[in-house]
Amino acid sequence: MNESLHLAAAQALAVRDPEDKCAAVRALRAARGAGRLVVVPGPDDPEPLRVPGRPDRPELVPPEQLRPRRPGTPEGHAALIHAIAHIEFNAINLALDCVARYRSFPDDFHDGWLRVADEEALHFSLLRGRLRELGYDYGDFPAHNGLWDMACRSAHDPLARMALVPRVLEARGLDATPVIMGKLRAIGDTATLAILDIILRDEVGHVALGDRWFRRLCEARGLEPEATYLALLEDFDAPWPQPPLHEAARLQAGFSPAEIARLRAGRRPATD
Repeated sequence: MNESLHLAAAQALAVRDPEDKCAAVRALRAARGAGRLVVVPGPDDPEPLRVPGRPDRPELVPPEQLRPRRPGTPEGHAALIHAIAHIEFNAINLALDCVARYRSFPDDFHDGWLRVADEEALHFSLLRGRLRELGYDYGDFPAHNGLWDMACRSAHDPLARMALVPRVLEARGLDATPVIMGKLRAIGDTATLAILDIILRDEVGHVALGDRWFRRLCEARGLEPEATYLALLEDFDAPWPQPPLHEAARLQAGFSPAEIARLRAGRRPATD
């Protein structure tokens, strides 16, 4: 008998141990591919937000309490990789949350975010393995919860969620990754550079998936996408992208040249 894909995703979301969560995601995608899990539309969409499972460590602190992560020292080098690993762990939960809660969406929505969860799990596993090679592990440094906090703030509306998580926070990762790669290249860390090559390639697709659904939702509601995006940035006081923007990656992910030019110009000061 076929089972609910959403219930299975919620169960994977609740797993606390990182390795077990990654294994649960792999099993979830395999079961979906084998036809054992089906989309079951629900009358109350989106469903209430669930608290994701996470390990006791890392300690979560406000972003301003985190020390700069400079790769010129062994500890700073590991802290930088740890920060990226933490983002990838949160991204697993974000993708699973989409599958678990937005039940009225069609199969390609769920299959897309399930693929994202699987790729994020791979990214996390690669980065955790690299941390261990350096004598550290996930949880050894404090981290912040900004990605999940934005998911909570936008949880009530899938249009806001697609705009503010993939197209804001994850798109900022497209911009930041080349800068980070430059720092790692300067210290000769070719092993981590190879992992970041994989991550950057996949993350373009993740932002593109969010862009596609954001634009579909705007069309369904009769909204102009790029004006709506700017309005949501202001309404949610979302972070503006920091230069330099990775324009080629943003174009590949669905941003228009005009939109990138507007983002490059920066946030306009409020007027009375």
